[in-house]
Amino acid sequence: MVRMVAVDMLEDAGFAVLEAPTADAAWALLERAPRVDLLFTDIDMPGSMDGLALAGRVAERWPHIGLVVTSGRFGLRDDDLPDDGRFLPKPYWQTQLLETIRAVS
Repeated sequence: MVRMVAVDMLEDAGFAVLEAPTADAAWALLERAPRVDLLFTDIDMPGSMDGLALAGRVAERWPHIGLVVTSGRFGLRDDDLPDDGRFLPKPYWQTQLLETIRAVS
């Protein structure tokens, strides 16, 4: 449900969005996607890796992809993320999400 709300927020702002229910599905999608500019992931993702591990793998393989990581359970600093990734704590407002996305893009 939360993912659907975030997707709606981003699409309403004019972003093209690809979504995946698990970190593994996101990884597979990234391998097939022609051009992805940014990964927005929750730390709590089902599958063989969480969103933080996904962000680390993405940073290694595709360093051009911006990273935004969110969580309502974990508190991180931007410095805890690979590259120039940003942490967005939950709950967040659409304006906060868009500001963070634009700062990384």
